[in-house]
Amino acid sequence: MFITIEGPEGSGKTTAVDDAVKKLKAMDYQIVRTREPGGTPISEQIRNVILDKNNTAMDKRTEALLYAASRRQHLVEKIWLAIKEGKIVICDRYLDSSLAYQGGARQLGIENILTVNEFATEGTFPDLTLLIDIEPEIGLARIMKNVDREVNRLDLEKLDFHQKVRQTFLQLAKRYPERYVIIDASKDRETVAKATLDAILARL
Repeated sequence: MFITIEGPEGSGKTTAVDDAVKKLKAMDYQIVRTREPGGTPISEQIRNVILDKNNTAMDKRTEALLYAASRRQHLVEKIWLAIKEGKIVICDRYLDSSLAYQGGARQLGIENILTVNEFATEGTFPDLTLLIDIEPEIGLARIMKNVDREVNRLDLEKLDFHQKVRQTFLQLAKRYPERYVIIDASKDRETVAKATLDAILARL
């Protein structure tokens, strides 16, 4: 099974993934935990280019293509192999992030980004997508308080950008209701963790 975790910046999705993976492993599920952009050595190198705060001159189409390239390598080297071996892959961000960030917030168009990514992924969609949803104002405030979290190029975007990201994620949840589950990230950590785990177990 292929499960992805999505959400605006500061939603706490990485924490939700950590908690869910820990509990699933305790239940003897074979879990492969990974992330995007990144997940493999080549994909991590592309991640560094994408998120480098010095790369402010990066063209938005270049950004979209780099995400797709990183995703392709990730699938080839890691995700497809794990699924073939019967493991559960839980990925922190995937194709929907490109649709939300580049398609929606960068205004390149969801259909354009979908076309690029369908080519890159050969039409590989998740079995389950958990949207850890939060208002951007709250998410960005959390980032500012968390001194341990890396601040990347996308964190530096204006509030309007992050609002468009969230709006697009919510549109995608309506477009793909068969695989999307929305989780309210404004709740406390334990509540969000339980909702995340319950959604995964229900699909399993």
